[in-house]
Amino acid sequence: QVQLVESGGGSEQAGRSLRLSCVASEYRYGFTFSRLCMAWFRQVEGKERENIAFIDGDGTTSYGDSVKGRFTISRDNDKNTLDLQMNSLQPEDTGMYFCAGGWGTCPADNYAYWGQGTQVTVSS
Repeated sequence: QVQLVESGGGSEQAGRSLRLSCVASEYRYGFTFSRLCMAWFRQVEGKERENIAFIDGDGTTSYGDSVKGRFTISRDNDKNTLDLQMNSLQPEDTGMYFCAGGWGTCPADNYAYWGQGTQVTVSS
C-alpha cells in the first residue's frame, strides 16, 4: 500500500507563492515511484474535485486551464517526492489540495492512492 503525505499548505496573499510537497512511501520491496502517474487535485467546497496537474514518471506534465502558466508540477523519482510550485496565487486557488498516484501512464485510469490533503487559503 502506497502512502502519500502532503505538506506546505497555508495562507497567502494574492499574487504571492506557495510550494506544496508530497512524499510517497511503500514498505514492500521493489517499490518504484517512477511507475506511478502522480497528480495534484484541488477540492473547493461545494464543487467536484479538480485534477489541476499531473506528471508521468518520465517527467511529462499536463495542467488544467485554471492553473496553466502559474503552477508547476515536478517530481524526484530518487526521493519519491512530488511538488507543486504555485505562483501568482489567486483567491480562486483556495481549497484543499491532494496528491494522488495511480499505476501506469498519465492520466491514470484510477488514482488508487491519495494523501490526506493540505489546505491552501488565498486572500485578496
